[in-house]
Amino acid sequence: MAAKSTDKTTTKLISRAVTRTVDAGNSAYCGTCGELIKFRARVRANQVICNVYVKGKWDRVEHYHPECYETAESPYGVPPDNS
Repeated sequence: MAAKSTDKTTTKLISRAVTRTVDAGNSAYCGTCGELIKFRARVRANQVICNVYVKGKWDRVEHYHPECYETAESPYGVPPDNS
């Protein structure tokens, strides 16, 4: 019988940002300018989505227009390149 590993790893959850396309039916508002992040059928618009953790616990999700996130100086880090 194989011995079970008792070595538990702990993962520190930190706030982070990713870039995603805006989906149809999106109803998120930008955390910087406060305007609706709109879906447009003929334009593949992007948004920055941030999972925000407070004291190691998930607290909320914030959405941004990419240009607004850059203007805010990337408060949750630079989103990784999606290519």
